[in-house]
Amino acid sequence: MPEVTPGETGNGVQIDLISGARMEGLTSMEKIRLILDGVRDGNIVVLEEGLSPDEESKLIEVTMTEISPDEFNGIEIETYPQTGGGNKGFLGRLMGKESNKKLTVIGPANQIETLHKDENLISALVSRK
Repeated sequence: MPEVTPGETGNGVQIDLISGARMEGLTSMEKIRLILDGVRDGNIVVLEEGLSPDEESKLIEVTMTEISPDEFNGIEIETYPQTGGGNKGFLGRLMGKESNKKLTVIGPANQIETLHKDENLISALVSRK
């Protein structure tokens, strides 16, 4: 990811939008490191295609080991599943194939608060540090 110097963002909140193509060639731990490094810098990370359930569990596990009262408060994560698509049809369900394509929003626990979530919308309040 391009580096942003502290003066460039002013008083705003940086949002990193990460495409599925960018995540495609990474191992699970590389994905987790990419996400946590961004969130530790105070950024909101949005994943176009989300993580697998195993990767989400590992992200939470690694986050718990890195929490410290003075430096890192943890993460807030919300996932918005995409509906439709090739694997969601009758044959895909019958064969046990599920699409893991979903939009995922991850941010510092002390900066992001989910206000509302349903199948069509995630509303979040993002505060400055």
